[in-house]
Amino acid sequence: MTGPLGAPVLEHALLPVRAGQEESFELAVAEATPLQTGLPGFRGVHVSRCVERPGTYLLLIGWDSVEAHETGFRGSPQYARWRELLHHFYDPFPVVEHFVPVPVVPTPG
Repeated sequence: MTGPLGAPVLEHALLPVRAGQEESFELAVAEATPLQTGLPGFRGVHVSRCVERPGTYLLLIGWDSVEAHETGFRGSPQYARWRELLHHFYDPFPVVEHFVPVPVVPTPG
């Protein structure tokens, strides 16, 4: 599996965008997501809009490790630009969590 879902660590955040700012947010996120390309440990990014709650977005970013995100990206000049582009849209500020794959064994049919 390629992209963020195939990464050893999956960053997950539900992004609550202020009402009426969805279109501006989508333009800003299109500008922000390429900022991570080429950073050590970055595997891919995917952003989706919730069908039931159109002001809520799902951010998934694949990393080689939590440190690649927490230290590498957040300590980079790219993160300063990411923050400038996106953080003012959120209310409340999102919780960011990291997930690792769980081996799933198919049940014999």
